[in-house]
Amino acid sequence: MSSGRRAELAKNRKTLQARGADAGDARPAARGATDARAGKRLLGEARRSRMLDWLREEGSARVSVLASAFGVSEVTVRQDLEKLEADGHVVREHGGAFLKSMPDQVRAMALQHQEHRAAKQHIGRAAAALVGDGETIIIDSGSTTTEVAANLFGRRDMTVITNALNIALMLGAEPGFDVHMTGGHFKAPTLSLSGERSADYFRDLYAQKLFLATAALDVNSGLTYPALSDIAVKRAMIESAQTICLVADSSKIGRRSFCVLGGLDLVHTLVTDDGIAARDRKAIEAAGVEVIVAT
Repeated sequence: MSSGRRAELAKNRKTLQARGADAGDARPAARGATDARAGKRLLGEARRSRMLDWLREEGSARVSVLASAFGVSEVTVRQDLEKLEADGHVVREHGGAFLKSMPDQVRAMALQHQEHRAAKQHIGRAAAALVGDGETIIIDSGSTTTEVAANLFGRRDMTVITNALNIALMLGAEPGFDVHMTGGHFKAPTLSLSGERSADYFRDLYAQKLFLATAALDVNSGLTYPALSDIAVKRAMIESAQTICLVADSSKIGRRSFCVLGGLDLVHTLVTDDGIAARDRKAIEAAGVEVIVAT
C-alpha cells in the first residue's frame, strides 16, 4: 500500500472513531486467545478430532506445538498423528505432519471448507447487500466470506482490505475496486496470510465494515476457532472496523472450537441461514446482536 493511501485510511480511522465515540459505541476490544478447553485434557478420539481440525485450519503443525496446545506429551502426539495418517487424513514428516489434501488443494486454488455451500451462497448475497458504493471494507479469509466477495461485483469506488489470496485475485482486476492485501505467513487451507505481520498491517487503518468468519459460535463461549494463528489477525481486524458483521452458516451455531477470540459483544450483526434454531436466534439477539436470516 502506498504511503499516501495508508495516510488516507488512517485519517478515515480517526474520523470514524470520533463518530463512534459520539454515538456512544460501547463495543469492547477483542480479548486475547484463551483455550476453550478450560484446562481439561481431551482424551483419545476427541483429541484427535480437534487435532485434525487444527491441521485443516493451519495446513501443518509441529509435534512440539501440538503437545503444548493439547497439554499432552510429544509421544502421545506422535501416536495421534500415526492414527490420523493411517486413516488417510495427514502425512507425517520429521517433527510434525501436514494435511494430505493440502498440495492438490493449493494448486487448484480451492478452499478446505466447502460444506453447506448453498447456505453460504445465500449468506454471501445477504451480507453483500449491506455494502454501499464508496465504502472501505475488510473481508476476512474463509469460504463464507468468499461468497460475500463474489456478490460485490458492480459496486463502485470500493476499497477492500483482505488477508485472503483468493479474494484479492477475485476482486483485484475488477473496475471500481482498490484491493489491498496484508503480509504474513501463508496458510494453505484458507489460502490466506496470517500471523503477527498480517495483524500489524491493520495498525492505523480503519474501515466502515468488517466481514468476519468463524469456526463456531456459542452464546456462552463466544467466537471460537480451531487454532491460534488467526486470533491476532481477527482481533486487529475487529479493532480497525466500525461495524462487525459475522457471516456464519447455522451449522456453526451452538458449537465450540479450540481457541476463544471473544464474546458475542464483539459483533454487531450476524448473517446466517434459515437453519438457525429459534432458541439460538433469540439468545443471540438477547446478547445485542442483530440477526439477519438469508433465504
